[in-house]
Amino acid sequence: MEILKEISTQLQLGDDEKVFELTKQAIEQKIDPKIILADGLVSGMNVIGEQFKNHDIFLPEVLLAAKAMYAGMDQLKPLFIKEDMPTLGKIVIGTVKGDLHDLGKNLVGIMLKGAGFDVIDLGKDVSPERFIETAVKEDAKLIGMSALLTTTMPMMKTVIELLEQNNLKGKIKTVIGGAPITEEYAKEIGADAYAFDASKSIECVKYLLSD
Repeated sequence: MEILKEISTQLQLGDDEKVFELTKQAIEQKIDPKIILADGLVSGMNVIGEQFKNHDIFLPEVLLAAKAMYAGMDQLKPLFIKEDMPTLGKIVIGTVKGDLHDLGKNLVGIMLKGAGFDVIDLGKDVSPERFIETAVKEDAKLIGMSALLTTTMPMMKTVIELLEQNNLKGKIKTVIGGAPITEEYAKEIGADAYAFDASKSIECVKYLLSD
């Protein structure tokens, strides 16, 4: 449908006003909200994710596209609540305790929402207990942790140890990322996956939650 292609295009251009207007028109045309989300907003965000992964665009363009996506999402949300539309899964994300860097984590959150996940963002400086309490309370299937400082990396291990102690390891999956994190470190502490960038995190989450 032409209007959905246009939503996708304007989202890629980061034009939030046009995306808002076009989404409104698509709703008025009685197009199924799920189709507007999948073929308009998510399809545009997927292109942005791919371009970002290939370094064809950079963070400012991603943030503009995300703002445009939210403009469309704000209108679709009430319709989804009415329909009780299922998401691809619930995820808890945050930057670990002692670490106040959240740019990468925010980007991951934006892209996961764009991919259709229900994201609970706990922000920065999140204690291991809070990660787990929230995941249990919200019935989330995955915890995503970010760290930029080598001194805060051990907090990730603490979260995984707490999951083990509470017999939750395996039931709640873990993905870790951030500048100092490596594949080796993820294996060493028993994380389920390591994501080296925002695009990779989407792949990891989809894979881990498809089991």
